[in-house]
Amino acid sequence: MTGSGSDSDGQQYDATPFLPSRGGLPAHRRAAADCHGCPLFRDATQTVFGAGTSSARVMLVGEQPGDQEDRQGEPFVGPAGGLLKRALRDADIDAEQAYVTNAVKHFKFTLATRGKRRIHKAPSLREMTACRPWLTAELHLVGPEVVVALGATAGKALLGSSFRVSKDRGTLIPLPGDNEDAVVVPTLHPSAILRADDREAAYAGLVSDLRVAADALAGKR
Repeated sequence: MTGSGSDSDGQQYDATPFLPSRGGLPAHRRAAADCHGCPLFRDATQTVFGAGTSSARVMLVGEQPGDQEDRQGEPFVGPAGGLLKRALRDADIDAEQAYVTNAVKHFKFTLATRGKRRIHKAPSLREMTACRPWLTAELHLVGPEVVVALGATAGKALLGSSFRVSKDRGTLIPLPGDNEDAVVVPTLHPSAILRADDREAAYAGLVSDLRVAADALAGKR
């Protein structure tokens, strides 16, 4: 996904001007804290950049930060993150050796009709496109061998708008761009598992998809 997004008034959404010209993940994390590349920064508590080691062989990409992630400034620290860590363990992937991030770095939400509860709202295509430079930088700086796309938004950010998680989940897809040998393994987002009617079966499917990623890593040793 390339280019910048714009709203109906023609305003350009693009994070590119906020990226540092040099430096590794720490420099990019500091720069991302001041990103105003799209309007989502206005309501979010803070930017939630990726976390993990720059030598990670596997990168996990979700949609966007949730409520807890927005408050704590770290990705996957809420209920979905807890489920993901358990699934990684069951799939024999060391979560401590993975890099986790999101396609969009600010929490998008609406307020509940009553009370102050913040309800997740999916990012738009132009918001995803605007934030893509950060994800591209993370992919370049980490250089993962396997990228797990958690859900439709992550899959579209990595593979393009024609991606369908229901069709492609659990398969190995070459990652477009400069990471020539990297592959993408699409699966459901952990939050979808938490919402599933049959949570046990949905969880088993997530673990099965993650085992495809684990097998791909083993084959690359």
